Amino acid sequence: MKYYVRWIFVFSLVLLLVSFIDKDKATEGLNIGDKAPVFELPQNETQESKILRLNDLKGKLVLINFWATYDANSRMQNMYFNNTLSLSEKNIEMISISFDDYESIFNETIRRDGLNSSNCYLVNKGDESKLYRNYRLNRGFSNYLLNEEGIIIAKNISPDDLLKL
Repeated sequence: MKYYVRWIFVFSLVLLLVSFIDKDKATEGLNIGDKAPVFELPQNETQESKILRLNDLKGKLVLINFWATYDANSRMQNMYFNNTLSLSEKNIEMISISFDDYESIFNETIRRDGLNSSNCYLVNKGDESKLYRNYRLNRGFSNYLLNEEGIIIAKNISPDDLLKL
């Protein structure tokens, strides 16, 4: 009998502890409602030399899309976003950030995919970069839609979802 009482007590304690875990919060990446980490990115060699600061885009809806040329899914998603926003009348500023090692491959991919190079940026250090860590891109690439104050209002959305918002 003592044995059963002990196990009932342990089981009840575990249930009580588990009930305090917030099940609606994602465990990876940044979450909706979080303030997006600020960053500065130099433009690549094919563009005029200036620096993009996320803070400079306050007052605009901003889509930050992370991708790489070696990741077919993220590359395709990036093309869809670029095409969707160029044909759309939505006033959304897109920032396309690639984590590639070679600028030549990055530039050739932009040319081949017909991307708007003025919103494409390269981060050479990839998963070792501060930007990669700050946006917690541990398992694959993500995208974030920010409101005018820099708060994340959507995460990992499709181009179709973006048009519906």
